[in-house]
This record gives sequence, structure tokens and C-alpha cells, in this order.
Amino acid sequence: MARPKQFDPEIAVEQAMDVFWRKGYASTTPQDLVDALGIGKGSLYNAFGSKHALFELALRRYRDSQAEALVAMLEQAGPVKERLREALGLLVEMDLGDPDRRGCMGVNTAAELGGTDGVATELVRRMFDRTEEAFAALVAKGQRAGEIDPGRDARAVGSLLLNTVVGLRLMARVAEGPERLSRTVDALLDSL
Repeated sequence: MARPKQFDPEIAVEQAMDVFWRKGYASTTPQDLVDALGIGKGSLYNAFGSKHALFELALRRYRDSQAEALVAMLEQAGPVKERLREALGLLVEMDLGDPDRRGCMGVNTAAELGGTDGVATELVRRMFDRTEEAFAALVAKGQRAGEIDPGRDARAVGSLLLNTVVGLRLMARVAEGPERLSRTVDALLDSL
């Protein structure tokens, strides 16, 4: 009797994340996952329970790797506006450089499942909350350093920055080039 193929669940979640990120939840079939992970359907369900359970793990992995990387970049030392420009510019560059134009898995999930899937909605909400908090903290730091108008509400500017990121990530999926996205970043930073 042949032994079942062994696989690493951590690597499998990473591979599943790529499939869900590229195709979205609804368009990803169990066969897509089986093909990407190189395991049988039985092993897929035995290891993860369901397509949705695997999607939750993949979305958490995305949050822990991609979204937290942005937060870490915002928390580095240096002039605030320069850090914001660098972070937003890097997002634009990454999105436009991605041949699949996947954008942000969190933004994609919000557009596809927001309000209809409680678990996915809550995961994305917490991801967005964390990013907005990091933006607000950076704005407050910029206000203390005299880089940003101290009369502005730091939390409101944090919300504006988050919404700009969401828009940039979505627009990058269809943009022909960086011009519109770069104008958006420039206009936002000039307004601070």
C-alpha cells in the first residue's frame, strides 16, 4: 500500500494564500487548491477542514506577512512625510510590478466578501484598524516634529491615509502606469 504524501501545512497555507490572493475566494475551487498544494482532496479536507477554513488561515498569513510589513515600515525612524512617501510609493511599485496585478488581499477580500462573510469581514476590519492606527501614530509624530499641521486631527488623517491606500491598491489592479497613482500620493502628502 502506498504511503500518503506528506506535506508541510505552513507551506500549504502559503501556497493557498497565493491562489486565493490571485483568484479570490469564490473563484478558487478545491481543485485549484489541490493542484497548487500538490495534495489530494482528502488530504486537503483532513488537514484544513474546509475551503473556508483554509481561506481564513491564508488571510491571517497575509495579514501577518504583508500588512504587518507596511506597519513595520511606518514605524521606522526618519522624517514622517518621507516615510509616508516611501511606504506609499513602495505599495504602488509592488502592485504595478506584480504580473498578476493581485493588489491587496485584504482590499480584495473586503470588496468580495465584506458584509457577507463575518469571519473574513472581521479579519479585514482588524487589519485595516491596525494600519489606520499606525498611520495616525505616525501623523501625531509628524505633528510633534513640526512636519504636519498640528491643527489636523491625527485620527482623521490616519483614516484618510488608509482610504488612500485602499484606493491605490484597487486602482493599481487596472492602472496602465504609475502616473495617476503617483499624482494621488503627491497630492495627499502636499495636503498634510
